[in-house]
Amino acid sequence: MHPSSPLPGSRSWSARRHLGLGFGLLCAAVVLAAGCAKKDKDSVSGKVTLGGQPVAGIVTFAYDKSEISAPTTADGSYIFTAPPPGQVKVTVKPLPGAGAGALAPPPKGGPDMPSMPAGTASGQGVPPPAKYGSPATSDLSYEVKAGKQTYNIDLKP
Repeated sequence: MHPSSPLPGSRSWSARRHLGLGFGLLCAAVVLAAGCAKKDKDSVSGKVTLGGQPVAGIVTFAYDKSEISAPTTADGSYIFTAPPPGQVKVTVKPLPGAGAGALAPPPKGGPDMPSMPAGTASGQGVPPPAKYGSPATSDLSYEVKAGKQTYNIDLKP
């Protein structure tokens, strides 16, 4: 051992060991983040509408043996990050507790509040027609590919 080298068990030796461990963890975090960043480049996003109105629902991509789902936002937007590539059957189901009859009528406009468009509940969107809720009755399909994709879904009544 070199005369200026710290002895195992000394304070200096322990500090160097911890620095080495910290550097190793930092390198692992950088590699992991780089791998995650690549996956985030693959996505499918869009808006779900019915007659120009945003739809409040859950979009599902059904593969042969699995499925992924994403809720819509107030403006009908949805996004799948890192979806598996392949052909999918697309369904759009109403949000839980928001069936076709579950929406309250829009409030009437007054001097301080304009009328809301018919079919919306507090601007949260309209429910999707029942035929889009099952792979057996939905006529929607899509091919998921690598990269960022936009797939707008315009439902018919």
